[in-house]
Amino acid sequence: MDDSLISLFIDDELDLGEKIIFVETVHSSREFSLEAVALLEQEKRLRDLPARMPVLEPQSVWVGLPVKEISSRSWSFRSWWQPMAGFVAATLLIGIGFLLMPRQSTLLVAQAEQRFVLYLPQASQAKIIGTFTDWNPVPMKKIGTSGYWSLTLKVPQGEHRYSYLIEEDGRMVDPTVAAREHDDFGGENTVIVVGGGDAPLS
Repeated sequence: MDDSLISLFIDDELDLGEKIIFVETVHSSREFSLEAVALLEQEKRLRDLPARMPVLEPQSVWVGLPVKEISSRSWSFRSWWQPMAGFVAATLLIGIGFLLMPRQSTLLVAQAEQRFVLYLPQASQAKIIGTFTDWNPVPMKKIGTSGYWSLTLKVPQGEHRYSYLIEEDGRMVDPTVAAREHDDFGGENTVIVVGGGDAPLS
């Protein structure tokens, strides 16, 4: 429970934004509301206390401390604590706001459906690997007895590289795309540009 917010409210040290938060919290949390009322009542009793107490001599002792020392200590504590409480409350609000901000950076990357078709009637299985699959093999579907293999994927727009995996260890480029690029392992990959124009020429 944020006691510092209640204390700042009691001392009228909240700005308009903090007052809105205080009122909303009072309305949404019965526990917070009860605690705020209890602290307000306690503060009222403390502020009414000097009027009900007998007048003390400057050197009289109250709870073991001279009156002068009590007032100076309480003022010193309050003048230090209030700014710190405001700083802590503001820092917490900023941190919570940052955590609640939606992470949309990955959602802003446009994607387009891309269909991959391969004619390989003799193959018993075909897969595709590429930058858009993080180089993890994705199985293609055989289209009846036509000899064609097909797969449609949502691919982020931009330039990509890929290859087909045939059977267990066979690898081949896409025969329908002219753009190729050698990789660091002595093989070749097909190069395409999705959603941004034609494929680059090799």
